[in-house]
Amino acid sequence: MQKLRGCAGECWGGLVGCLVRRKQVDPTLAKAEGFQLAKRLSVIDLIAIGVGATIGAGVYILVGTVAKEQTGPAITISFFIAGVAAGLSALCYAELACRCPSAGSAYHYSYLCVGEGVAWLIGWSLILEYSLGGAAVARGISPNMALFFGGQDKLPAFLARPTILGIVVDPSAAIIIFIITGLLCTGIKESSLAQGIITTVNVAALLFIIVAGGYVGFKTQWVGYNISGGYLPFGVNGVLAGSATCFFSYVGFDAVTSTAEEVVNPQRDLPIGIGVSLLTCCVLYMLVSAVVIGLVPSYALDPDTPIASAFASYEMNWAVYIITLGAVTALCAALIGGILPQPRILMAMARDGLLPSFFSDINKRTHVPVKSTIATGIFIALLAFSMNVDQLAGMVSVGTLLAFTAVAVSILILRYIPPDITIVQSPNTESTDLVSLESNNDITDICTEDIGTRYHTHKDEEHEVRRRKMAAWSITIVCAGVLLFALTASAKNIPTVSSYILCGLGGVAILSGLTVLTCIDQDNARLTFGEMGGFLCPFVPFLPVVCILVNTYLLINLGVGTWIRVSVWLVIGVLVYLFYGRKHSLLVDAVYMPIVLEDEPEIHEIIS
Repeated sequence: MQKLRGCAGECWGGLVGCLVRRKQVDPTLAKAEGFQLAKRLSVIDLIAIGVGATIGAGVYILVGTVAKEQTGPAITISFFIAGVAAGLSALCYAELACRCPSAGSAYHYSYLCVGEGVAWLIGWSLILEYSLGGAAVARGISPNMALFFGGQDKLPAFLARPTILGIVVDPSAAIIIFIITGLLCTGIKESSLAQGIITTVNVAALLFIIVAGGYVGFKTQWVGYNISGGYLPFGVNGVLAGSATCFFSYVGFDAVTSTAEEVVNPQRDLPIGIGVSLLTCCVLYMLVSAVVIGLVPSYALDPDTPIASAFASYEMNWAVYIITLGAVTALCAALIGGILPQPRILMAMARDGLLPSFFSDINKRTHVPVKSTIATGIFIALLAFSMNVDQLAGMVSVGTLLAFTAVAVSILILRYIPPDITIVQSPNTESTDLVSLESNNDITDICTEDIGTRYHTHKDEEHEVRRRKMAAWSITIVCAGVLLFALTASAKNIPTVSSYILCGLGGVAILSGLTVLTCIDQDNARLTFGEMGGFLCPFVPFLPVVCILVNTYLLINLGVGTWIRVSVWLVIGVLVYLFYGRKHSLLVDAVYMPIVLEDEPEIHEIIS
C-alpha cells in the first residue's frame, strides 16, 4: 500500500508538493483552538444576504446598455440564459457548502479538493474582487443620491467630491464604508437583519417598477416592442453576447457560502438560501427588463438612467424618486454583501497559516472576526476615498470567474478522485515528538500486504488505482480541452482553417474526457467526504464541465488590459505565498497516511 510522507520542516516533494498538498475536511485544529463563529443564521438570513449582495445598482443601468447595444427587446432572454449559467455554478457551490460548511467559500473548497496553490490563488483573487467591488459600489452612492438634492452641483458638502492634488476624492464613500464596517463588527445576526431591511426596500422598489410599469404598458399597448427590427434585432449572436454581459449581474450569491460556518442548519439551509436568492434575482431581472423595454423602444433608452427616463417619458417624474431610492438601497445592500465575505476569507487563510494569525482572531462577545473586518473596512475605504476604480471594474470579474471554475473542478475531483490520505499528526499538537511515517518502523510494518488484504483483494486494489488514474487524466484532458477551445473561439487573428482545427481538437478532448468520466464509476468515498447528507449536484460530470467551459470563456474575453492589471496583483500574491504562506502553512509538518489505515487500532496505539 502506498505510503505518503509529510513535511519535516520543509515541503514534501519540494515546491510542487506545497502547491498540491490538501487539508482535511474537518477543521479539527480550528475548533480545538476556539476559532468558531456563532451559528445564528437562518434560511431567511441567507436569502437576504444572497439577494442583497446580488442585486446591485447594475440592473438600474444594465437594462439600458445591453438592450440598446446588444439584444434589443430580447434582453429578457439574455437575463434568463445568464441566470441558467450562474445556476450551474450555484449547484456546484450548494453541494460543497453542505459537505464542507466552513468559512472561506471557494478558497476552502479548493484547498480541500485541488490543493494549496490553487486555493491561495483563489483566496488572493477574491480579496481583490471584494476590495475593488466594494470601493466601486461605495463611490456610486453619492452620484445616485444627487437627484434628491436637485443635481450633482447641489449636493451638500459631506456628499460632494472635492479635488485634492488633482485627485477626485470621495469622503462620503469612505464614511459609508466605516459605518457598514462598524455594523458588521456588531455580529452576524445584526448584520443580516440590517441587510434584510435594506434589501426589502430595494425589492419593493423593483416590484413598484414591475407593477407601475406593467400598468402603463398595458394602457399604451407596449409600444416598445413595436420596432422595425422585431424581437431579435441583433440576432441570436446579440442575445448570447448580452447573456455574457448580464452574467455578471448574478455575481454575489457566493456571499452566502462565505457564511456557511455561521448557519444553524447548513445541510438544509445553504442550498435553499443559494437557490432561492438566485431564482429571486433572475425573476426580478427578467420582469424589470421586460417592462422597461415595453415602455420605451430599446434604441431610445437612456444608457445611464434607462428606468428613470422610461417613467419620465410618461410624465411620471414622481416615480423617479422611488427608483432612485431603490438604486441607493441596492448599492448599500451590495456594499454590505461585498464587505461581509472578505474578513471570513482572510480568517480562513489565516487559520491555515497562509496569512498572519492576526486575521483569524474572533471577538469573544460578537463572535465575528472583528480585526479582519476592521482591516478590510480601512483598506476598502482608502480605495474608495482616493481612487476612481471604474477603470479597474473588470478586475472584479476575474476573482469571481476563477472561483466559479475552481468550484466546478472541485466537484469533479470530489466525485471521482477524492483525497485518499489523511493527516495523522500536525505541528501544533501537544505531543513533543513528531511521529514520522518515514522513521517509525512499527507503522511501516503495518503498511504491509497483510493489512491491505484485510480490506481489499490485490485485484480490487489494482482496479481502484487504475480507475483513479483514468479519472485524473480524464479531468486533466477535459480542462485542457476547455482551455484550448475557449482560447481558439475567442481569438480574432487566427486563420479560419486553423481556428476550426484547434476548436475541433479542443472539442474532441472535452468529449473524450467526458465519455471516460461517464463510463467509469464515481468514487464511493464521495459519500463520506465531509458532512453527511445535504444537497448533491446533479448531472455530474456534464454540469461541472459546462460550468468550467462557460467561466473559462468569460475569463478569456475579459480583455488583455484587465489581465495585465490582474497579473500585477497575482505576482504580488505569488511573492507573499513563497516568502510567507508556504513556510507558515499548517501543513508544513503534516504527516499523511492512507485513509484506509486511519482507524486501525494498532496505529493509534503506536502514535499514542
